[in-house]
Amino acid sequence: MGLEPGHVTAVPGLSRAAQLTALGNGVVPQQAARALELLGATTLLNASRSDAAP
Repeated sequence: MGLEPGHVTAVPGLSRAAQLTALGNGVVPQQAARALELLGATTLLNASRSDAAP
C-alpha cells in the first residue's frame, strides 16, 4: 500500500480487526498524491481558461 512495514502492524495493543479497519479506512498515499496532481492540473487549466476569456 505504499506504507512503511509495520506502519499499522507495529502499533502495540492494536488487534488484527483494528489493523484491518485502520487500513480499510485509510487513503493509499499514492492515490492521494495522484488526486492532488489531478486537482492541481484541473485548477491550473480552469484558471488559464478564465484568464483567456473576455
